[in-house]
Amino acid sequence: MPDLLSNLGLGFGVALSLQNLLLCFLGCLVGTLIGVLPGVGPIATIAMLLPITFGLDPVGALIMLAGIYYGAQYGGSTTAILVNIPGEATSVVTTLDGHKMARQGRAGIALGTAALASFFAGTVATVLIAALGAPLTRLALIFGPAEYFALMVMGLAFAVVLAHGSVLKAVAMILVGILFACVGTDLETGEERMTFGFTFLTDGVDFSVLAMGLFGVAEILRNLDQTDTREIAQARIGRLLPGLAELRQAAPSVFRGTAIGALLGILPGNGAVLGPFAAYTVEKRIARDPSRFGRGAIEGVAGPESANNAGAQTAFIPLLTLGIPPNAVMALMVGAMTIHGIIPGPGVMTKNPNLFWGMIASMWIGNLMLLVINLPLVGIWVRLLKVPYRLMFPAILMFCSIGIYSINSLPTDVMLIAAFGVFGYALIKFGFEPAPLLLGFVLGKLMEEYLRRALTLSRGDPMVFLERPLSALLFLVAFTILAAALLPSLRRSRDEVFTEA
Repeated sequence: MPDLLSNLGLGFGVALSLQNLLLCFLGCLVGTLIGVLPGVGPIATIAMLLPITFGLDPVGALIMLAGIYYGAQYGGSTTAILVNIPGEATSVVTTLDGHKMARQGRAGIALGTAALASFFAGTVATVLIAALGAPLTRLALIFGPAEYFALMVMGLAFAVVLAHGSVLKAVAMILVGILFACVGTDLETGEERMTFGFTFLTDGVDFSVLAMGLFGVAEILRNLDQTDTREIAQARIGRLLPGLAELRQAAPSVFRGTAIGALLGILPGNGAVLGPFAAYTVEKRIARDPSRFGRGAIEGVAGPESANNAGAQTAFIPLLTLGIPPNAVMALMVGAMTIHGIIPGPGVMTKNPNLFWGMIASMWIGNLMLLVINLPLVGIWVRLLKVPYRLMFPAILMFCSIGIYSINSLPTDVMLIAAFGVFGYALIKFGFEPAPLLLGFVLGKLMEEYLRRALTLSRGDPMVFLERPLSALLFLVAFTILAAALLPSLRRSRDEVFTEA
């Protein structure tokens, strides 16, 4: 306990510096903004802002990017409640009861409940990260190359099971991501792989180019393909803070949602997205009168909103302690850390304690900032929702192009984000989810490195992965969950979690 308090003291010392406070506020503000504006998610925004972070110190850069991520969870609820369009995938469930409350003239109560539930869940999740950080890091230090390889295979298996849609399509996306990771020059042999004679591919596919194309440009194309129908609830917003009776009604849902979201957020794959759906399903199942749900039940806002914010923050646990990104946004964070010369994993806590504890402290400060940003500025967010897409997207596209060109000053990078944008749009149209592809790309390079190390140490004996107990256990877990996902009964129940709500 004394160690934890001294570490948190170090973290607050770092996070409370003027520069880091400003960057945290900027990240939270931008995150809220892109959460409010439907069609511009945190993945696309972080991908676009990666070039800007080059001039910042690593701690400030990651504090800002983290603020964008969990800030988007707050902003997404505003759009879901007022416009019936989820600004974020995690806010889909909030539309069901949140917008009904807005129609009934209770928009302020719904927004206030969402903000307070999010603040409570975010605070609890931050404490959980601080408490679990040191034990998990100590555990990670006993991992060898074989264990790390098995852990990454297990992470990809979870990504398949928790991906929304077909299991086979998720597997295909992960394999395509791993193939993209293999493009370039082999570091050991110096041989070119899958470059097709193009010199700009000699160094491999740039992470920023792939991320910006798949999530920035593709998202613009997807939104331009849809009719812009944003019907803002015309009823008065009313009082923003729920009364005592409403708080009593919502509190149990907040506690349950926080626990569900925190647990699922740690899981590699799509756990943070699954959390709100699971929380809503639980609330509906245990309610005395389930027919209230979908008609303006306050529990239908409190449970999912606390789950999505708890999940967004606990997703940092596997990233900071094990170096494994549990979702596409965390994969972007790995890219940002690598750009700044930081190797994600257990070494972060020992070699960069300022970064580790500074980020944890900044999350608590960020949650407090978001409470202040969201409630008083509701009127501004409502006005922003009236900006037509046709004015927004040319500006975003221009920003993407300038940002990607500024990294390497290569015209080919601008052409590549266009190519990946078309490719990402085609994936979306054919029902493929691009997020597992990015996870496969990030983990592909690490998997190849650890596979080679393990085989070098065992002199080419593949049995090393089964002879080491921890590695064998992780492989067993991976193959068990994959086999379970392919069983028809479990596949049906897996899909129901996303559709039943």
